Amino acid sequence: MKKLFIDIGGTHLRSEVRDGDTIIRETLSSTETGLLEYIDRVIEHHPRIDFIGIAYAGQVENGEILSAPNIHIDTYKIAHEVERRYGIPLGIDNDLNCAVRAEAAYWKSQSIAALYVGTGLGAAVIDQGRIVRGSHNMAFEIGHIPYKSSPLVCGCGRSNCLELYASGSGIAKWLTHYEMEETAILSELQGSLIAEEFEEALLHAAGVLVTLGNPEILVLGGGVIEQNPYLATLLREKLHYYALFPALQNMRLEISALQNAPLEGAKLLENSHG
Repeated sequence: MKKLFIDIGGTHLRSEVRDGDTIIRETLSSTETGLLEYIDRVIEHHPRIDFIGIAYAGQVENGEILSAPNIHIDTYKIAHEVERRYGIPLGIDNDLNCAVRAEAAYWKSQSIAALYVGTGLGAAVIDQGRIVRGSHNMAFEIGHIPYKSSPLVCGCGRSNCLELYASGSGIAKWLTHYEMEETAILSELQGSLIAEEFEEALLHAAGVLVTLGNPEILVLGGGVIEQNPYLATLLREKLHYYALFPALQNMRLEISALQNAPLEGAKLLENSHG
């Protein structure tokens, strides 16, 4: 039987249909396609799918999407609707919870935190082999911690989120605000106020995550990190100013070695589904 695995973020939707050793991959814009609409299309072209696993860049609980600051939602009760239409079990979790699952398997760690910087800013923690979830699966939503006021508006509707300063979408909003070239990337902005604010906010986010989560390993990932590997050096040099010092003792800081950790984590959802 076939499996469908999806990683949907604020910019891209990436998927794999797996049929034994055959893998069919697809990437498209997540701003132009609703999740349910996409699943309908894939099932039409690929019958006999018997499980769907989804890494989702938003808040989810018990198969239901609660909110997604950077993604259009075409149905909230996604697991219920897919099972109603097709009788196919669907597992869905926050993309960072999926990523940290995959990172824990890769690094063989029972105590690990993931801090990913892409379109948004996200984090997740595994402690003693279990994901730290909170009462509604929203623990460590670090991108929406109140940080400092700005003239911008976050996808969640507020104007003081960490994500407004340390994320790809935040950079784009600041470039528009300052009427600068909107295609500029962080490495091209070195020395600018935008880059300085980004670095300060990233250090603050990492410091909060390490102090609260106290992981054995902190893994950095996401498109912005991949494009700007100097950020790992920055954190190694300055994180001690932002985190509780004992929490840093013997902690390893690594850059993700996985090509798509959220998607790899979505594949692990089948093991825990049901």
